[in-house]
Amino acid sequence: MENTLKDSVPPHNIDAEMATLGALLLDWSSFGDIVTFLHPEHFYSQQNQIIYGAMIRLFAQGVRGDVLSLTNELTKTNELEKAGGASYIASLANEVPSSANIDYYAKIVLDRATRRALIKISSEIKTASFDEAREARNILDEAEKKIFALADVGQTIQVHDMHEVIAKTTAIVETHYHNKDSYSGIPCGFRRLDNMTSGFQNSELIIIGARPSMGKTAMALSMMESIAIDQKIPCGFFSLEMSYEQIGQRILSQLSHIPGHKIRSGMIALGDLQKINASAGRVYDSPLYIVDTPNMQLLDLRALARRLVQNQGVKIIFIDYIGLIATENPNAPVYEQVSEISKSLKSLARELNIPIVVLCQVARDAEGAEPTLAQLRGSGSIEQDADVVMFIHRERKKTDEGELSPVQDAKLIVAKQRNGPIGDVNLLFLADYTKFENKAE
Repeated sequence: MENTLKDSVPPHNIDAEMATLGALLLDWSSFGDIVTFLHPEHFYSQQNQIIYGAMIRLFAQGVRGDVLSLTNELTKTNELEKAGGASYIASLANEVPSSANIDYYAKIVLDRATRRALIKISSEIKTASFDEAREARNILDEAEKKIFALADVGQTIQVHDMHEVIAKTTAIVETHYHNKDSYSGIPCGFRRLDNMTSGFQNSELIIIGARPSMGKTAMALSMMESIAIDQKIPCGFFSLEMSYEQIGQRILSQLSHIPGHKIRSGMIALGDLQKINASAGRVYDSPLYIVDTPNMQLLDLRALARRLVQNQGVKIIFIDYIGLIATENPNAPVYEQVSEISKSLKSLARELNIPIVVLCQVARDAEGAEPTLAQLRGSGSIEQDADVVMFIHRERKKTDEGELSPVQDAKLIVAKQRNGPIGDVNLLFLADYTKFENKAE
């Protein structure tokens, strides 16, 4: 009987609610701290919700909240009776012995509200799961979003005075002074680019665009070699075009400097095999996680990205490439699909608080010329949502025998950066190993 009653009554603590309201009436100066994380809907009692809402209005008007001002405010809005009347409001201040524990009382109210929200979400998931008209992955994505949003409830807003700001800032400046390679973000290994961006920053959507066969995947793998293999920073790679075996061969070719076509054909010498094995040992324990599902649904990508961050501690994600991500509305115009994907990826970067680097093709008219922002496929939405946009450009130089040169000059054009400079980064492309490297200045 007790368990049945416990299951039927949502979690709440009326005493804590009354103590919170009473403590605020005793010490109004605490309201500015409490209101940053406690909202009217967190109260279980409707009359307590109404009273706290009136307190918020008084606070917004700059009026001190006490029994008299609160009663007047509720009278003006015809809510006094619903709030329990003047006698109930007067009793609140008398029920709490001191305002010293106000934060403790408020956290109890928030805890019970969180539990009620979890019960509500669980019920919604159960109802949606019985609805066979809805796809399971849609239900799962919606559930994950609600849980993640609930995890942020109650996060207090911090105010930093200039003592803290200047102390922290000067410490960062001094660190950079003593360590010239120190960046605020994740360095990708290309020195000039890292100096321009100070590394890839958390919450940013970074686009790398190029025509086909210009080296988009090679650029991503070259960056990941520095991030995951050299720096041991956990990195996720969504390869929607190539299998994980092909990616593995590319990585071993880059590290061993054995041409990729030799690795694929097996036409290698014993010394080459030893180099490959040594490179395999170097990369074996690297925190690089590859997902190679073709035509992945946007919802599945988001769900897997969350799991990589939660379970593997991934700090940066690469996606190869945006044109192969499938949306839930495949019949919608391409522009609308690209817009949905770019907005969703930017939202995901903010939600996970990591950089997300996305490869993208540019329009056909960029062939042979330096690409521009206007030539991004679905450029309006991608350009708008991206924090950084870069383009790969290189001229396919040929040797005297008419073959492509194994070492080619390449350029990474930073065409947009919200919080930093734009410009060109000169690189070398090693065609045999499909790898980009720094070019000596």
